[in-house]
Amino acid sequence: MNPAITSPVPAKDEMGMDYIPVYAEEEAGEEKPKERKILFYRNPMNPAITSPVPAQDEMGMDYIPVYAEEEEKPKERKILFYRNPMNPAITSPVPAQDEMGMDYIPVYADDESDSSEPAGTVRIDPVTVQNIGVRTARAERRTLSKSIHAVGRIAYNEERLARLHPKTEGWISELYIDKTGELVSKDTILLSFYSPQLVSTQQEYLLALKNYETLKDSPFDDIRNGAEELVRSARERLELLDVPEHQIIDLEKTRKIKKNLHIHSPFDGIVMNVGVRDGQYVTPATELYMLADLSKVWVYVDVYENELPWIEEGDRAEMTVQAIPGKVFKGKVTYIYPYMESKTRTNRVRLEFDNPGLKLKPDMFAEVTLRAGRQFDAVVVPSEAIVRSGTSEQLFVVRAPGKFEPRKVTLGVSSDGLTQILSGVEPGEEVVTSSQFLIDSESKLNEATAKMLEALSAGGKPEDEHAGHAGHEQGE
Repeated sequence: MNPAITSPVPAKDEMGMDYIPVYAEEEAGEEKPKERKILFYRNPMNPAITSPVPAQDEMGMDYIPVYAEEEEKPKERKILFYRNPMNPAITSPVPAQDEMGMDYIPVYADDESDSSEPAGTVRIDPVTVQNIGVRTARAERRTLSKSIHAVGRIAYNEERLARLHPKTEGWISELYIDKTGELVSKDTILLSFYSPQLVSTQQEYLLALKNYETLKDSPFDDIRNGAEELVRSARERLELLDVPEHQIIDLEKTRKIKKNLHIHSPFDGIVMNVGVRDGQYVTPATELYMLADLSKVWVYVDVYENELPWIEEGDRAEMTVQAIPGKVFKGKVTYIYPYMESKTRTNRVRLEFDNPGLKLKPDMFAEVTLRAGRQFDAVVVPSEAIVRSGTSEQLFVVRAPGKFEPRKVTLGVSSDGLTQILSGVEPGEEVVTSSQFLIDSESKLNEATAKMLEALSAGGKPEDEHAGHAGHEQGE
């Protein structure tokens, strides 16, 4: 078990194992190996910890001997200056300590990083990489999709909302529809009202018709054309007063003036408001009815800024309401409003849904799911790999074991823990997904040092207003 222990005669060790004989011919032709000088012993998990004598670490692992031939005499390194360990911008031309008693770190002339490497590239011992728990993942191409969940509010379809007013003043003769909530069909008579202006306009039209019939066979074109123009203008006045086409035709046939004008429903819908009663005097400012077509409804949802890039007009939407459990309504995005709500920092989006059976009611709340557009063939990395500084975003690319390059990136959309990379990383590259903030700190330190070394090589010196003070500390 220990070749250093020998015996001139056969023997056994403490465990009862026979000593191994060593024969003379085994040594023939071979030079006796030169005795190796042990310089010190090194911690197997942390090479920075050494011992002048054999030792064990806290886990019971033997320290590793370091021999003289393993330690080639290093070339003498030239120290350029000393750097504050907590603030690389503070330097000293002589050894010094900071306010916390920490020694300044020497910066050597050969510390300059390879000029071919990007600024801030970090080299970390593989053992340290393992100890700090660095994890990585590869950038890859895939299709990103997103489902956006929001609370919606059902509202009227404003394109199918009508407020009816008379075009002239008069009196309500009879209300045929006098209750809100009633379902009416297109062309249903809602009310009739009497207007002196309507009566006089009908009289003018009948006179124009009679005049035209008298002059239509006149040999004079001017007279005949003038009679036709009077008929056209009188008819237009009736149309402008909302006299229905069938009433005008009936007037032409019967030549009898209608005392009352009928107001009809312009479409199938629901009576949302009745604004008048029998016998009431009305003017063009009086709202007679408000009608709503609820065969289609609008739904408003508010989405956050980070969700907006996903949404486009025409995207599919699904909706459920508590009043109709188990029923899923299908709709689509019809409009994205061009402004944000300043208080909630959300953007309003309008959806449109069919309303079979008129089961969806305005002002109902609904659970809405937007099936947002997909990003095809996107380069993605885990979102946790992104380091955000407030002014830019970057991540660390693994160039080699223990070698990490900071890379500024342009971000796209995010979904399900993945973020799209528009530029900065190629598919297949390996990026750091954990402990990157420790690597980032080291990267910034290296970059600051590289800039100071560059200034020195250009004939300048590190900009340090504290250098003299640091030297004074060392002298004390």
